[in-house]
Amino acid sequence: MALVFRSRPLTLAGMELSEGLREVRERIARACRRAGREASEVALVAVTKGQPPEVVRAAADLGLNLFGENKVQEAKAKISLCPARLRWHMIGHLQTNKARDAVHFFEMIQSIDSLRLAEEVNRCAEKAGRTMPILIEVNVAGEASKFGYRPETLLAEFERFNGLRRLEIHGLMTMAPWTPDPEKVRPVFRQLRELKGECEARLGAPLEHLSMGMSSDFEVAIEEGATIVRVGTAIFGRQKA
Repeated sequence: MALVFRSRPLTLAGMELSEGLREVRERIARACRRAGREASEVALVAVTKGQPPEVVRAAADLGLNLFGENKVQEAKAKISLCPARLRWHMIGHLQTNKARDAVHFFEMIQSIDSLRLAEEVNRCAEKAGRTMPILIEVNVAGEASKFGYRPETLLAEFERFNGLRRLEIHGLMTMAPWTPDPEKVRPVFRQLRELKGECEARLGAPLEHLSMGMSSDFEVAIEEGATIVRVGTAIFGRQKA
């Protein structure tokens, strides 16, 4: 069944979108200054779950070129209707039976949450004749409702990823628990940064990315070392039912 996108008010793709993006960029810049970092060190992934292609095109006209999708089916329907120059990351839970499409449509999969999934993505990448950049998702807080490795399990299995020759490990990703006070999740981001260091020691090479921080907490994530932040609501506003 084809996925049909609901049209959105033009104001969202115009003034409201422009203002939301401006505010997010300013928040990123301020957080980087507090952390003694350059804003260019942090990539902004615009999360377009539920957003129709015309909103993506409007965001691209404002200078965004990196977008994140949570579901392969939605991405398949949307990407072909958007400018070809745009870059797309898979940021949601990926089922093994969707791995082939994910390898085809995305330049990076940020949500590798098991060795079994990694092996399937590796197999699909081999068939496609490409190398797949990935991030390994870590459930730092141990929330039952979220996917991802527990830190100790990742460390136990990390070296096995080296045998998957079609995968390039670029770093780690996490989703922190939601809280109205982002300071409460600072320890989650700090622990992911520390875990990256342990993974680098096992790998014997640096890992480029820490993908952490969303609309409500990305400033704290940047202060703790995020190189990728995934922001939807703060750019596009809350979706209406």
